Amino acid sequence: MATQQDITILGSTGSIGTQTLDVIESHPERFRARILTAGRNWQLLAEQALRHHPDFVVIGDETALPSLREALRGSGIGTAAGAEAIAEAARHLDNDIVVGAMVGYSGLAPVLNALERGKTVALANKETLVAAGEIVTATARRNNARILPVDSEHSAIFQCLQGERHEDIRKLILTASGGPFRTIPREELSTVTPAQALKHPNWDMGAKVTIDSASMMNKGFEMIEARWLFDIQPTNIDILVHPESVVHSLVEFIDGSVKAQLADPDMRMPIRYALGYPERLPAPQHHLSLADHANLSFFLPDMEKFPLLRLAFDAIGTGGTAPTLLNAANEVAVKAFLQERIPFTDLYTVADRTLQAIPITGINSLDDIAEAHRLGTEAAIGIVDSMNIHTA
Repeated sequence: MATQQDITILGSTGSIGTQTLDVIESHPERFRARILTAGRNWQLLAEQALRHHPDFVVIGDETALPSLREALRGSGIGTAAGAEAIAEAARHLDNDIVVGAMVGYSGLAPVLNALERGKTVALANKETLVAAGEIVTATARRNNARILPVDSEHSAIFQCLQGERHEDIRKLILTASGGPFRTIPREELSTVTPAQALKHPNWDMGAKVTIDSASMMNKGFEMIEARWLFDIQPTNIDILVHPESVVHSLVEFIDGSVKAQLADPDMRMPIRYALGYPERLPAPQHHLSLADHANLSFFLPDMEKFPLLRLAFDAIGTGGTAPTLLNAANEVAVKAFLQERIPFTDLYTVADRTLQAIPITGINSLDDIAEAHRLGTEAAIGIVDSMNIHTA
């Protein structure tokens, strides 16, 4: 019988974090939530702590610490606050698996801390590999740490590659739902609202990821992730729009055969696979019925309609700090769109102008990543501000 594993969840109050707790609760003999961290939602963090009884919880927003402590008074659960405390939580020696479910660039430092301690990281934070893929994967190799993908697409590829030789891979094929604007004419995208963009047809995700899905930036980021996770050149990665979201991704091999992983769209499946790997754990929910999916469709993405996807291929092709700058600019642009400061189509404009404004340099250290992120963020904020001045 497998021993119980201690889990740290970085970002427990987000979509991936809450579903990870669902998986842990479904398999109490296998997993225990040892440390939980969150950004600002101290109320939900407190509820999770009282339900799952971790040893420790950390809230990123230091002003929320008194409220969190009051909510957990008498529980015996330790508390801390701030970005440094979250980063330190990832280094905890007693944890077996660290789930990287934070959103944005802020997830990078904790994940690196976990890898430096040789921990297994179940990674859902896209920006970690987009901004610093080369450094992150090198850190994992140097410390004999393991990165297990949690994104449904990368989990699918990971599953398809079990028992296969790397040299036999011809192509990785990432599937995309196409998001809420797949069938909307290109000329109407400039007037879509955040509320419309947040209505994903298939997946229940956080706001940032859902907006990225609507712009297909999400798929560009996943392509960059796949490049680092599986040591594959971007020219050997394809994107296919698959509205039904049943085939989660595919691998084509040099002999012409193609393997695919299929399942109903439920993020608890790839979370469960990552936590249980190399075992498969039973799922309590219903299983896929192909009879209910008589028609599965696939077609190439429209990179004119969704130019951020093309920009992602350009950025990883350029290399160096280009993906870091792209990620920083996109974070700023998504926030501005959600605040209704820029139209949906200017998500691309902000990213493109940022990449043109900041010189691309090589990456030799984490400091290079941090500086590129700072420069990209500042440039993107300036671009958004100038757009608001001109449209006022």
